[in-house]
Amino acid sequence: MTLRAAGRQSLVDTVVAELRAQLAAGEWPVGERIPTEHSLAEQLQVGRNTVREAVRVLVHAGMLRSRQGEGTFVVATADPGEIVRGVQRADVRDVLELRIALEAEGARLAALRHTGADLERMRAALAAQAAFRDPRGQPAHGQYELYAEHDIEFHVAVVDAAHNAALSATYGWFSSSVRDALVASLHDRHMPRIHETDHHDLVDAIESGDPEAAERAARSLLAKPKQAVDALLDTGTEPGTGTGTGTEPEPEPEPGTGTDAG
Repeated sequence: MTLRAAGRQSLVDTVVAELRAQLAAGEWPVGERIPTEHSLAEQLQVGRNTVREAVRVLVHAGMLRSRQGEGTFVVATADPGEIVRGVQRADVRDVLELRIALEAEGARLAALRHTGADLERMRAALAAQAAFRDPRGQPAHGQYELYAEHDIEFHVAVVDAAHNAALSATYGWFSSSVRDALVASLHDRHMPRIHETDHHDLVDAIESGDPEAAERAARSLLAKPKQAVDALLDTGTEPGTGTGTGTEPEPEPEPGTGTDAG
């Protein structure tokens, strides 16, 4: 295999980009050892120190792994950091759709695997969140950030109750995007108002041990904001841009139609 020669400016970044491109192209399959520093330096026409630093960057990124005395091996052909950046660049609907998928499966598994401590953790998050609601049960103006923090604590607790390490890790790094989307929706007068009974209904469904009921409750909790986002995008309005002043009265939720922007 012959690598394209790197340029003379920003050599480490150039070599990182070149190696990342070769990994993505499948030049070295997962599990295979990459060429030696000397070989890569000759192919890229750079110094060995430059190659060594570039490899360190890709080891830190989780694409390569060095084994003492054996060499450096391919762990992944896609940069996990780029995946994270892709999620951070995603729009509100993309985040919401991924959120529904993760939380629905999390709730389904939680119904089968939860412990008493898991239920206590969910209810504690909801109790803490209640302190940041106004007399109508809506998120109090000026307290959106704190309200969102406890909301995320609740949803993370639901996913963690699935006792699936991979699912928890995925939702853990994704939760920052969820939080940002939630704060934006709380400031958007076009988004449906929040009703706390939806959260408690989800806890009750998980506690019942019925996985189908828990999955339905998780999907129902996010159904109205999903519909609102779809409607806004259909009219050419970007969700999160309908920011109110915070002084106009919010409409009272209709009985039995409580919704959740988060």
